[in-house]
Amino acid sequence: MVGSEFAEVSVNIDSQGNSQRLRLEDLRTGRVRYLDALEIETIIWLDDGHLTTLLDPSSDRWRDGS
Repeated sequence: MVGSEFAEVSVNIDSQGNSQRLRLEDLRTGRVRYLDALEIETIIWLDDGHLTTLLDPSSDRWRDGS
């Protein structure tokens, strides 16, 4: 588990697909996302401006129905 005052996430390795991937679960909402190696590498290579945009909660994270 990884947590802060803003989020709490469960991080596990999932081997059920074609290859290993990360299984990420938002413990507040139960929402799950799987990331493969290419998706993780893409996050690593994002410049700070793109990452900052992704982290902006007003973009779509805390809208009604999410």
